[in-house]
Amino acid sequence: MAPMQRRAAGFTLIEVLVALAAMSLLALMSWRGLDSMAQAQTANRSRGDALLTLQTTLTQWTADLDAVTRFGVATPIDWDGRVLRLTRRGTDDATPVALVVAWTLRVDADGPHWLRWQSPPFTTRGGWREAWSLAASWAQDGSGDARRSEVLLMPLNGWQLAYFRNGAWTPAVSADAMGTLAPLPEGVRVVLDLPPGPSLAGLITRDWVRPTLNTPKS
Repeated sequence: MAPMQRRAAGFTLIEVLVALAAMSLLALMSWRGLDSMAQAQTANRSRGDALLTLQTTLTQWTADLDAVTRFGVATPIDWDGRVLRLTRRGTDDATPVALVVAWTLRVDADGPHWLRWQSPPFTTRGGWREAWSLAASWAQDGSGDARRSEVLLMPLNGWQLAYFRNGAWTPAVSADAMGTLAPLPEGVRVVLDLPPGPSLAGLITRDWVRPTLNTPKS
């Protein structure tokens, strides 16, 4: 009867130690699993945010190009190797105004970023000249009141532009090189160099074709 009474009194020290070791191992495995899940969720969220930012930026890029117009004899599109300036229609079709928008790459304390700038609406040739000149100044020094109208878009190491003209893609040139009355490019290709990171990286090419053309180019 003595051995039975001792067993009924509780667990032995060895049994308790074995149970604690098993529980510790299970807790460690569970923590590692939860940590891996948290890291995966963070990575997926970061990638999703980066992809959404890229899609939104390229949607705005397409909208600006779709709305490019000739404002009298004003230059509709100009690329000087640093900034792309566009003369485009306003966003409200019921109000006949025009805007100047500009896209450029700027390096700051947080690294290189793609930026977009937009002028106030105008209806006169003088208003266009002022906005056109202000866009160039903004891209050159990135200071002054013009910065209030800029939008920081996304990190970007570099970008390149090409025009589709006369049946071929060629490097984009300035408005002076094309000529004031030269027809708008049939297409615009932008190549984005995304910086290395946990989300998106590498080269992305986006082709735009003038909406009035029926035959797409690629």
